[in-house]
Amino acid sequence: MPSSLLLVLTLKMAAGLLADRVFGEARRFHPLVGFGRWAGWVERACRRLFFGTNETGMRLAGLLAWALAVLPWVALALWLRTLHPHAHWGVDSALLYFALGGRSLAEHALAVATPLAAGDLDAARARVGWIVSRDTRALDAEGVAKAATESVLENGNDAVFGALLWFVLGGGAGVVLFRLANTLDAMWGYRTPRHLHFGWAAARIDDLLGWLPARLTALTYAWLGDTRRALACWRAQAPAWDSPNAGPVMAAGAGALGVRLGGAATYHGRAEHRPALGEGRGADVDAIRAAVALVRRGALLWLGLTAVLGVATTLAGGGGA
Repeated sequence: MPSSLLLVLTLKMAAGLLADRVFGEARRFHPLVGFGRWAGWVERACRRLFFGTNETGMRLAGLLAWALAVLPWVALALWLRTLHPHAHWGVDSALLYFALGGRSLAEHALAVATPLAAGDLDAARARVGWIVSRDTRALDAEGVAKAATESVLENGNDAVFGALLWFVLGGGAGVVLFRLANTLDAMWGYRTPRHLHFGWAAARIDDLLGWLPARLTALTYAWLGDTRRALACWRAQAPAWDSPNAGPVMAAGAGALGVRLGGAATYHGRAEHRPALGEGRGADVDAIRAAVALVRRGALLWLGLTAVLGVATTLAGGGGA
């Protein structure tokens, strides 16, 4: 075993990234699908327990549901590592693989880009509807490209860089904590009448866990793209977004790519005018493909930086057993 903990993490990270690139998302029996069912059962149970209570009661119900949904699996990840002195190798690498969604993200994005490039707007609208929550039925070609590009940039943080950072910080248990918290935010974090108060804890915890990854993701996009424009867009445009994490990620990403994103969109039948993101040309097929390439290069950059830090700490005598 390498003497540096960072080198160990680098090897596990490489294994997880390679598995994601080769195998992609598990087609059957994906753990997150099972987790979604578990979370649904927990939500129903906690709602029955706190049925009819006020705002404070529903927030407490949501916090309890979050703890019951997430923490047992974090504990299980920690326990599995103790079964054998070398169990951490397989456990951590497998958990990172299941948490990553890099190949799936690229496949969904390119499934939009292909019909859009061929002029099949109806097919492109249908496919982008798989990855965004806005109404896509009336989008023009630029609207489809804009939605897909925004999805790649934002989910690059959630499905790739956030998972990698929490893996570095906490190994398999850390990546489980981050990915399940992010999944619950997607399930409960919307400001609908049903989840406005119940999902408060899920949304706030996801914001907290995602704060640092989002800013490192934004820096990664800036580093690998038009750095000056990315940083300027981040500084000027991110504060206008409601989400403290999506704003920096998408503003920096749009600036790095030199495209205009944001603007009007329809969600659940209601039109919303969202702040501008980026500057430059309008979104098109090339913007979708460039966003995919940006996320892929960013993942390799993170792997390389982790390896360099691991080697440096080992040579400096700072590695751990």
